[in-house]
Amino acid sequence: MDIPALLAKIYQQLPAENTGKVATYIPELAKVDPTKFGVHAVTCDQRAFAFGDSEECFSIQSIAKVLTLTMAYQREGDKLWKRVDVEPSGTPFNSLVQLEADKGIPRNPMNNSGALVVCDILLDYLADPKKDLLAFVHSLTGDETIGFNELVAASERETSARNRALIEFIRSFGNIHHDTERLLDFYCTLCSLEMNCRQLAESFLFLASQGMSPCTGERIVSSTMTKRLNAIMQLCGLYDEAGEFAFRVGLPGKSGVGGGIVALKPSDYCVVVWSPPLNPKGNSFYGMAYLEAFTSEVGGSIY
Repeated sequence: MDIPALLAKIYQQLPAENTGKVATYIPELAKVDPTKFGVHAVTCDQRAFAFGDSEECFSIQSIAKVLTLTMAYQREGDKLWKRVDVEPSGTPFNSLVQLEADKGIPRNPMNNSGALVVCDILLDYLADPKKDLLAFVHSLTGDETIGFNELVAASERETSARNRALIEFIRSFGNIHHDTERLLDFYCTLCSLEMNCRQLAESFLFLASQGMSPCTGERIVSSTMTKRLNAIMQLCGLYDEAGEFAFRVGLPGKSGVGGGIVALKPSDYCVVVWSPPLNPKGNSFYGMAYLEAFTSEVGGSIY
């Protein structure tokens, strides 16, 4: 199969009108060029294929939640699931609604409340959490050029009223232990992590490779942990559109409001699509359409 030609063909078949809108509630994201589009696919044996603006860096936003979840899982093991659940929410990513009934236990670690609890757990272990997160990402890719976008991080902090409310509400149930501002700073910074499609695909390739990083040859997590992380992405990785993504694309995946979506087929490949305009659920409009066509063309669904 001619993969480069296929990547270009799928792009030409996308809907003529991109009805998505770039995220505006974070001012820095509102400045992103909505016409940008990139895709990068890399196999577990490290064959790589790219199309479009795949080497242009963008803010990966909530996709970084998988990386901090992995770090917390490495350290906490199954104790982690006492503080955050693994069930789909069916509510927006920044919702407070379910926390009341669930007594401060977030429904899953892919929504904002769950990711904040994961960050709170990491503060128990990490003396310099931002530096340690970057070191982890560099260890996955072997690429030390990856960093944070400080303008995006500042923009996140300036618009964090809802996340601050989530922290304090969860604290009222005893499930947040650290200082609010320190926790919020770590969370806003991790959301500003900036990569291109290639770097992002490489950083997630360990989840397609039974927990081993093909880039460095190191084991990141056990095969059992890998299975569970992939399951969480499948069930919860696209907010309250995870079912639609499973139905249309059929792969574990994670999206971010920067317009990126990462998806992977275990033991085969990882693919990243970036297109900034988002659908009403907060997921890339073209990204969803592209990945649906991609898995249909290559027969790449896990189902």
